[in-house]
Amino acid sequence: MRSTSNKIVTVLVITLLVLFNTGKSQQAVVSVIDKKTGDEVPFAHICFESVNSGEQKHTITDIHGQAINPLNEKAIIAVSFVGFETLYDTLLPFTNKVLQLKPTVINMGEIVVTAQYTPQRADKSIYKVKVIGASQISQKGATNLGEILTHELSVRVGQNGVFGSNMSIRGLGGQHVKYLVDGIPVIGRLNGEIDLGDLAVNNVDHIEVIEGPMSVVYGSNALAGVVNIITSENVNVPFKADVNSYVESAGNYNFNATASGSKGNNIFGLAGGRNFFDGYSTNDGSRTMFWKPKRQYTLDGYYVYKTPAYKFKYTSRYFDQLLIDKGEIIEPHFARDTYFNSVRFTNSIDFSTKIGEYRYVKILGAYSIYNRKRNTYFKDLHSLDKVLSANIGDQDTTRFNAVVLRTELSKSTPESNLNYQFGLDINVESGKGVKLNGNKQIGDYAAYLSMKYTPLPQLVIQPGLRYIYNTRYKAPLVYSMNIKWDFNEYYSIRSSYARGFRAPSLKELYLYFVDVNHNVQGNENLEAENSHHVNLSLSYAREQGKTTYGYDADLFYNQIYNSIQLVRVGSSDDLYSYANIFNYKSMGGQLELFYNLYPHFEWKVGISETGRKSLVDENIPEYDKALYSTDVNSSFSYRFNKIKSGLSLFYKYTGELQQFYENNEGEIVTGTVGDYHTLDLTLNKTLLNQAVSLTAGIKNIFDVFTVPSTLSGASGGAHGGGGSSSNIGYGRSYFFKVSYHFNKF
Repeated sequence: MRSTSNKIVTVLVITLLVLFNTGKSQQAVVSVIDKKTGDEVPFAHICFESVNSGEQKHTITDIHGQAINPLNEKAIIAVSFVGFETLYDTLLPFTNKVLQLKPTVINMGEIVVTAQYTPQRADKSIYKVKVIGASQISQKGATNLGEILTHELSVRVGQNGVFGSNMSIRGLGGQHVKYLVDGIPVIGRLNGEIDLGDLAVNNVDHIEVIEGPMSVVYGSNALAGVVNIITSENVNVPFKADVNSYVESAGNYNFNATASGSKGNNIFGLAGGRNFFDGYSTNDGSRTMFWKPKRQYTLDGYYVYKTPAYKFKYTSRYFDQLLIDKGEIIEPHFARDTYFNSVRFTNSIDFSTKIGEYRYVKILGAYSIYNRKRNTYFKDLHSLDKVLSANIGDQDTTRFNAVVLRTELSKSTPESNLNYQFGLDINVESGKGVKLNGNKQIGDYAAYLSMKYTPLPQLVIQPGLRYIYNTRYKAPLVYSMNIKWDFNEYYSIRSSYARGFRAPSLKELYLYFVDVNHNVQGNENLEAENSHHVNLSLSYAREQGKTTYGYDADLFYNQIYNSIQLVRVGSSDDLYSYANIFNYKSMGGQLELFYNLYPHFEWKVGISETGRKSLVDENIPEYDKALYSTDVNSSFSYRFNKIKSGLSLFYKYTGELQQFYENNEGEIVTGTVGDYHTLDLTLNKTLLNQAVSLTAGIKNIFDVFTVPSTLSGASGGAHGGGGSSSNIGYGRSYFFKVSYHFNKF
């Protein structure tokens, strides 16, 4: 009897095992591999969409690059992963399939959104878009936008102890660059510039840079180009989190964390951080520092409701910075310290939907607040007590508000040779405070239209128009013409002409900024800038097996009438105001070569020549001459796949910068900022199935602090500098970063 019972149990167990394995064999297994190397691709995102019902299911490949199809029916699948082109395919029920992802070795396959009708690959865009991906940001160990752009060709990043870092593109200053975060303009310019150190990159998916005029699409401040920071958004992973800690020997201590998740049609995310800089100066015996100590808090959150028909996103971003300007010791034991507290708070909505099969509607709205508060205290260095200064000029608060509303309707279909984009763009900026002498406001209302005509598969012609109503200035009709010709499989030519317009900002018009380091007055009589821009580029890219190589060659010409610049007032050494320079031109070219051996080796080298010409008075022949500067850059990266490690080098030579200016005797002379070399080295390694990332490196290996300068004496009164040198950096520093990544599938 017992023997019979044992046989029955054995039969039942075998039967259950057979049924279990049979059921398991009915599930379709999707395997994702690297098309070039054949390696498994773990943690790739897969979207399964039922052909019949449209139901969507999302999953992530495991550490072996495999995932099970949760739909027992015919489905369309989309597979995406950072560094690879998104792959679309069809999957039959109960059928295993191997999918090969193609790596985007030179970022040609990266999907870009800035100024596009619909998201598309960078190499298909009519604009030349430079994409800086998350992997490149990680390789550099960068903490902010300034460090990302420092080694880019034709980009000069400047430094100021109070205003922070700023940049120029192809000879045009930061006041001509439109800075966006997910398409929303960044407010809070100081001296016409956005401090690049305010724009952290710890939660960034990628950065899109368009070098060249974009006034038709983005209006004022886009004469030189657009920098759009695209933040990371959860792609339907149930939950993921990242924690990062960064330490640098120069006195930087940063900590930030992000968490995001999804449930059904709902996606949410939260990111926060604290960045601290201890301040730095080559004057060890002085209490004052050129690089002022500062503390930053950031807090960002978003909520997305996404369906097959539309997408709605709400985002809130908060930034709080405290900068301390320590004064010299006043006998016996006091000091006069100034505290600058800057707060930027932005709330935005982003709605997009599809009308029919090929028409798209996008609405983007935002309300931004920027406050800058200055308080001066007398500090007892023994007790550390602080007493607010009784001088009314030592305390002030300036507040700026900005309202942005963009609505776009676009038609984009590959089958049609004529597509279009129509948009309405409203920008209203208001400010109030003692420095502005009351409440001020300026509005910019615009409508723009561009048509994309494709007479041949290889040729795209895109004219554009922008009509502007400015509440203070009469704006001209802004227009542009872009042409892209892929005249064979490897070569592409892009050419463009554009007219630009920039109205002076409220700060340039009204701001009265005077303290111990600054003496700058606004000018209500400023005229608006008008400009013309021409760009021509040739791109060659070829892929053979695991090797990709090519080059990019560019020529550019910019001419700005009534260019607004900061100039000395009369014979005063320390009083500065904004004025219209009669004519300003920049012109030049650049050449970049690249070679990649996937997945191990990446190399790039480039050279650029940029000329600058300022014509203050058309009757002064000394100004009718362009002064040129040379930049050279190179980057090298090598990946050791077996030990999950990498090494990267970033080098740049920044050539001597020459500029005409008027000295105290009224003579036209040439000022210079000396040339210098910078080199960064980084090492990175991943552990525990990529859950932990370690990055260490050396910045500014050549230990550059300052370079000789005669231009600093020309503008020192406005910025509290002067002297015979310009500050470049705080010398050689060492950093270490550790990151932990958690994913729940």
